[in-house]
Amino acid sequence: MATLDKVSLDIAVVLGATTMPIHQALRLGRGAIIELDASEEDEVQILVNNFPIARGTVVVNANRIAVEIKEMLPRAADQR
Repeated sequence: MATLDKVSLDIAVVLGATTMPIHQALRLGRGAIIELDASEEDEVQILVNNFPIARGTVVVNANRIAVEIKEMLPRAADQR
């Protein structure tokens, strides 16, 4: 039986999105603020290997930030 201990996954949490011209993106520097189309109360999308698997909410506790999973998304039939 193969072990899963060495399998790597890329996990991303999408807080929001925005659109900006490339010339503006090229001028971004350290400390730049990018406004997103979401607020802190909105759900976040959880992606594994760039595939959406769940939705959740951001939880802040002192100086730690976490994501609480609220809903697992159904798997597509062709993904099995």
